Amino acid sequence: MELEPGPLELRLRREFAGTRGESRVVVRQAVDLAESGQYEADVGVELTNDVIVSELEDAPNGTPADRWNWWIGSLEVAYTGYGRFGIQRFRK
Repeated sequence: MELEPGPLELRLRREFAGTRGESRVVVRQAVDLAESGQYEADVGVELTNDVIVSELEDAPNGTPADRWNWWIGSLEVAYTGYGRFGIQRFRK
């Protein structure tokens, strides 16, 4: 089963109380990560909606982006090369 962006966005909003825009950004990063093949090569598991939601459930409380960044940080420590998939916030 491959990553499904539309259903993933809905799950993120439902399960982690994310806004539509924030959940879309997480999904965009998840698609980039899946397309890179890096996660599957490092972990040996295909990146799917269920995998992402399960990993984000393990993160401390927060929005989808907070949880995503926590998980990406964990992957960066374990394997390196994941920082580019993090979500940055810019303030004006």
